[in-house]
Amino acid sequence: MRKGRCPASPAPAAAAGDAFRRKGEAALCKMVAGGLCLCGLIRLLCSLLVPALFLSGILCVCLFVLLWGIRLWIQQRKKQLTSAGKDGKQPFVIAFFHPYCNAGGGGERVLWCAIRTLQKKYKNIMCIVYTGDRDVTGEDIMEGAFRRFNVKLSHPVKFVFLEKRYLVEARLYPYFTLLGQSLGSVFLAWEALLKCVPDIYIDSMGYAFTLPLFKYLGGCRVGCYVHYPTISTDMLSVVRNQDTRFNNAAFITKNPLFSKFKLVYYYLFAFMYGLVGSCSDVIMVNSSWTLNHILSLWRAGARTSVVYPPCDVQTFLDIPLEEQKSTAEYSVVSVSQFRPEKDHPLQIRAFAKLLKKKRLGQQPSLKLILIGGCRNQQDEERVNSLKRLCEELGVSKDVTFRINIPFEELKKHLAEATIGLHTMWNEHFGIGVVECMAAGTVILAHNSGGPKLDIVVPYEGHITGFLAENEDSYAETMAYILSLSPEKRLEIRENARQSVHRFSDQHFEETFLLSVAPLFK
Repeated sequence: MRKGRCPASPAPAAAAGDAFRRKGEAALCKMVAGGLCLCGLIRLLCSLLVPALFLSGILCVCLFVLLWGIRLWIQQRKKQLTSAGKDGKQPFVIAFFHPYCNAGGGGERVLWCAIRTLQKKYKNIMCIVYTGDRDVTGEDIMEGAFRRFNVKLSHPVKFVFLEKRYLVEARLYPYFTLLGQSLGSVFLAWEALLKCVPDIYIDSMGYAFTLPLFKYLGGCRVGCYVHYPTISTDMLSVVRNQDTRFNNAAFITKNPLFSKFKLVYYYLFAFMYGLVGSCSDVIMVNSSWTLNHILSLWRAGARTSVVYPPCDVQTFLDIPLEEQKSTAEYSVVSVSQFRPEKDHPLQIRAFAKLLKKKRLGQQPSLKLILIGGCRNQQDEERVNSLKRLCEELGVSKDVTFRINIPFEELKKHLAEATIGLHTMWNEHFGIGVVECMAAGTVILAHNSGGPKLDIVVPYEGHITGFLAENEDSYAETMAYILSLSPEKRLEIRENARQSVHRFSDQHFEETFLLSVAPLFK
């Protein structure tokens, strides 16, 4: 019998199947175990949710009671601190938060004109100014207001001098400056609130983070006059596009990671800024540019109105408008505080380029006069830096600095000037621009912000001035203005003068009273 070949043994295949089955069962066990662990975790979280909510509720109630207790305590202090007037009645207290009220800028002119307007309209009121200018007396401050702005009040003002103004100084916060100054303003406002509790609180300098404090703890009706939003969509775009500016350092713009981090920081700050700003019962802004940004950030359109700053246009309009100013020397005058955003270096560099062109053309001599106020040592150091820049560019003999000058001297310089110069990017309004136009200079302003949208605009279809953006365009436009005939320059100056009546003190008083009326109801 022939032996056949035996079939292959099934053992290896069976073993492989068993191994595969065991692995599948192990994986299934792990999945089941993982599911059980996940279910256990969910059950644990659910068991903690109720106690967490309960604890959060208790903390919220405690916080509310604490804040309400502080509010009652502050109201009690108000009764103790407020004394009756001559007629036996308690005066209605209106407080302005203006830590730098002795500075010489346009914001300070708004402050004093606002107080003067309220004193004219309402009788039994007491106006208070919270200030950090402790190196001067109240009389010195009022004298300075009259000397610089030609504003005289009919009744005395009470000054509450604050000791912690250093908390809002930019030098204290080399990084996260916006957040640092904003939080610092809250502590400064707390000091102000403890020293005097008003009936109406008006932030006239742009410290929006103080508004909730006075509204919810002080029990005040609150308003604000916004000269410049603390943060704007333009600032966000600068960081997003990695543009180098005075508030966006080069080491940040060159690093994508730093730029993204700063952008997130700006967005979070903008959100908080919108929350605190929306607390205001009355919101006044100084220009169309500021209005657009505040509406997008605060979203309180029904309570927001444009109140153009008061410019003493009539005083400047009294300056005779001559066809031909001095032909021996042309003067270019800049009127603005010595702050970094005013971009005085751009003025000096553009003027230096103009001088080079002028020397080739043998025109009459030129002079640049920089007029402005210094608030502190930082501003004084900035002026010294500008003087060094003049020396580097070889124009020291052609540039003059006039700091904290009297109003009459300002009028004299503007009356003699041919060109009024302004270089701030996205200037919120530009009182100095209006004053230059009213005084009869041919204005050359930055092609942005308030000057572009509200001031240097055609009047009845006629040109009122010029706009520029960089050194070359400023130098070229100044050269063009100087090349115009005296008759053509006179025509532009006359158009400019006629256009500035809408920025008068009288117009400010009317719109300001309409805007603040809800605070007195």
